[in-house]
Amino acid sequence: MTALVGTRALVRLALRRDRILLPAWIVVFVGMAASSASASFDLYPTVRSRVLAAGSFNGTQSLVALYGRIYDPTSLGGIAMIKMGGIGAVFVAVLAILIVVRHTRAEEEAGRLELVGATVVGRYAPLTAALLVALGMSLALAALTAVGLTAAGLPADGSFAFGFAWAGVGIAFAAIASVTAQLTRSARAATGIASAVLGFVYVLRAIGDTAGRTGPGWLTWLSPIGWGQQFRPYAGNRWWVLLITVGFSIVVAAGAYALLGRRDLGAGLVPDRPGPATAAPTLRSPLALAWRLQRGALLGWAAAFTLLGLVFGNIASSVGDFVSTPEARDFITKLGGEEGLVDAYIRLCLSVIGVAASAYGVQAAMRLRSEETGMRAESILATATGRVGWASSHIFMAILGTTLLIVVAGAGAGLAHGAQIGDMGAGFEVLGGALVQVPAACVLTGIVVAAFGLAPRLVAAGWVALVGFVLLGELGPLFELDQWAMDVSPFTHVPEIPGAGLIVTPLVALTAVAALLIAVGLIGFRRRDVG
Repeated sequence: MTALVGTRALVRLALRRDRILLPAWIVVFVGMAASSASASFDLYPTVRSRVLAAGSFNGTQSLVALYGRIYDPTSLGGIAMIKMGGIGAVFVAVLAILIVVRHTRAEEEAGRLELVGATVVGRYAPLTAALLVALGMSLALAALTAVGLTAAGLPADGSFAFGFAWAGVGIAFAAIASVTAQLTRSARAATGIASAVLGFVYVLRAIGDTAGRTGPGWLTWLSPIGWGQQFRPYAGNRWWVLLITVGFSIVVAAGAYALLGRRDLGAGLVPDRPGPATAAPTLRSPLALAWRLQRGALLGWAAAFTLLGLVFGNIASSVGDFVSTPEARDFITKLGGEEGLVDAYIRLCLSVIGVAASAYGVQAAMRLRSEETGMRAESILATATGRVGWASSHIFMAILGTTLLIVVAGAGAGLAHGAQIGDMGAGFEVLGGALVQVPAACVLTGIVVAAFGLAPRLVAAGWVALVGFVLLGELGPLFELDQWAMDVSPFTHVPEIPGAGLIVTPLVALTAVAALLIAVGLIGFRRRDVG
């Protein structure tokens, strides 16, 4: 028996398990890309309008940091796909990470891979199958995206370059996830490490793209996200960049195979530290245990959010200097601002903070399911601890963590902005604009809890909802969707602060929705079997 025996069967099994997940994600990606291209024809019908818009965009450092740079100001495709090339590439990377971890480390953690490995299955077959599925997803996404963009009216060569730019990002992060899956025993930790790498390389790309001629522009070339944008679709189509992505992926994946051969099944290369034989006096409640389990991740997220808030607040005071032409101001307005360029930029940054914090809430709430499938919840519930009390402890940590992240980011942004303009009152307004994001972010936590209680196998619906809400908010205004469609996203109802007055009604409604979803989830958990 060779180390790859059984790979074909495992690929078929993975495709069967993901027969709904993968087509749904691909359809969403392709649909959003094609719709974005179609909407841009009316927004920028002339070369002059494109040149003005591209110049305004490239002159706004905050937008370049968020989305990347437009390399051909005359290209409609370059302007149309700038958001999808930046934020869209991040979601492609997330999908690749989830696929690889789901079919490798998650299977080991659940004990299913041990059963599969007892049959005629080689040592390297599960990892190979996971990588092949991720590779197939990336190539299918590239081809279908290219066809969709070409059908929308964009040049075929640039459309295929854009599709393969996305595919390159997916392939690179599939390889990265294959390494992180070898480091730890937990699928959650493996996903978290890979996601941290994603955040790090995104920041590298942002620094490189916003660096001046004498700055560290080379940092862009250290980032797989940067490689995707350096394909420069519709602006020269640098196909040779694919060689960098493929070479990186081969080397990293080879490292994953080498690490796999050096560890035992079910173990991670980073050893678990044995705890004391007797629990500390502070671990006398489910909430104390939930804090102990989640404090490391929360503190790491809090440090990152504090830094993010300081960066956003520091840039906010100089937005007016970057956009001095009427065309630039019109472009900012199309991206979501309505009055006051600085206020529009701050609201954009705070919305990014709210979405990112809701991602933490989704991850923290999903800890309920991982504790259950890992059979740790059963041991706790065998004591005097009730189901509602145990579940409420993790829900409380998810909501508390989400709120804390928004507060520290808002405080950092407000402090930096207030210090820059010499008016700390404006800083408090920024903090208030951050706080109004909390109810909308908590709705995502409620969705996860409701799924956990009613249909635990669908607990990943929280990620699906988050991606859907983000894409709706990003592209909805460009497509001029009806208001009822935009209202599906909880972030649509967040008051526009700073810049507009506080409206309490939507905040109360969002809080009520989140509370209702959590209550439904708790009731469902009480009535269903554990496991």
